[in-house]
Amino acid sequence: MSLLQITDNHDWKDFKSFLTDEATAEVDLPNLQKIADINISKLSFDDNPNLLIFPHDLNQHGDKIGDNCIISLNHRNEISTSNIMGFVGINETQLDIKSRFAKEDKEDYFLHYMLERVFSINLFDMKHSSSEEQIFDFLIYLFPYFLKKAFAQGLFKKYRRYEHNNANVKGPININRHIKENIPFRGTISYSTREHSYDNEITQLIRHTIEFIKTKKNSSFILNIDNETKECVNQITMATSSYNIRERNKIINKNLRPFQHPYYSEYSTLQKICLQILRHESIKFGKEKDKIYGILFDGAWLWEEYLYTILKSKGFKHPQNKTNYGGFNMFLKPEEDDILDKNSRKLYPDFYKDNFIIDAKYKHLENGVGREDLYQLVTYMYCKRADNGAYIYPCKDENIKSSPYQLSGYKGIVSVIPFYIPQSIECYEQFKNKIFASEDNILLKVKMPTT
Repeated sequence: MSLLQITDNHDWKDFKSFLTDEATAEVDLPNLQKIADINISKLSFDDNPNLLIFPHDLNQHGDKIGDNCIISLNHRNEISTSNIMGFVGINETQLDIKSRFAKEDKEDYFLHYMLERVFSINLFDMKHSSSEEQIFDFLIYLFPYFLKKAFAQGLFKKYRRYEHNNANVKGPININRHIKENIPFRGTISYSTREHSYDNEITQLIRHTIEFIKTKKNSSFILNIDNETKECVNQITMATSSYNIRERNKIINKNLRPFQHPYYSEYSTLQKICLQILRHESIKFGKEKDKIYGILFDGAWLWEEYLYTILKSKGFKHPQNKTNYGGFNMFLKPEEDDILDKNSRKLYPDFYKDNFIIDAKYKHLENGVGREDLYQLVTYMYCKRADNGAYIYPCKDENIKSSPYQLSGYKGIVSVIPFYIPQSIECYEQFKNKIFASEDNILLKVKMPTT
């Protein structure tokens, strides 16, 4: 096995500098070429069941992770990366893509900290390595997060067909079964009904996952991590009265087709997490030839979700374009004529409240903001009548100051706010103590943006 390390947003780099000898190059280069320059949207779950990508909805984020490649190789076999970070492998080759804030051969504290905040999990003892057991443990740690997101849409129910044989006929009569069971006539009639039920293949899959996690000595505590998780577990337990541990493979097979539902959209991700946890014993990471495996994160999405854990305490809303959650109208609804209404648009900034719009950027903004990004923020500010707008981006230089600019016209303020990511850190606790100061500074800036 070869473990190659690189960072996100890395320009072309000589591939051979990763290798220890030419023999390794003969193995790793062909493997990397199998995943290079392929849009993530073309990597299907069916073909690569052990590849986990966040966000799961590849078009959820404005930067469209699905249009990115994991890596790119040019004609000289030099390698480059985009916003994608995490761990990915194919055959004998494993690639560790750290955040660009990680020092060479050091732990990626920034990535681990964002994961801890976004997914509400404790990663204090989790190394940034390629161990398949650590990937498996991470899947279990993610389970409560996606369980709660799914339950926010309600306990999943679907129509099920029930067979009855009594005198209270409430549905179509099953002639064949009636003849078989009720001749000579006994006063009962065989019929079927179609009713909504909480006990179905999706909730059964979740129940099997819960029971499986309970058997894991070092991770069963995750089911009691908070009151909300415990309540979700209790509801699943009560809803799945027909649970039978011996039917686990049967339930897994019923869920192999990806789940899609316009209302219960979050259950699609939960289904995938459950399948990967339950199938871990039978499908090992990287054991199938030419299959891609690992866990990948879109840095722009993760950065945005992390900032929300900070900004929500100050009343900022976090709209979701894909689910039409939040946002505000670009046009006022006309009273009589509906011409504009037919062409109305909803705007979904990353974060906003009454007088402030914030755009989260995982880009380098030390040299300025791009034209399209600038026009977008100003449009949001104008339609919301917000006096303040800001870009927040991560940086390595502690001495970079915020840059406020006053717009002509109605005189709104646009600020470019650096978020310092601690450097030269000896341990994770030290990193956390220093990044707390950066978070406090951001909260101060959004409170007093013109200073």
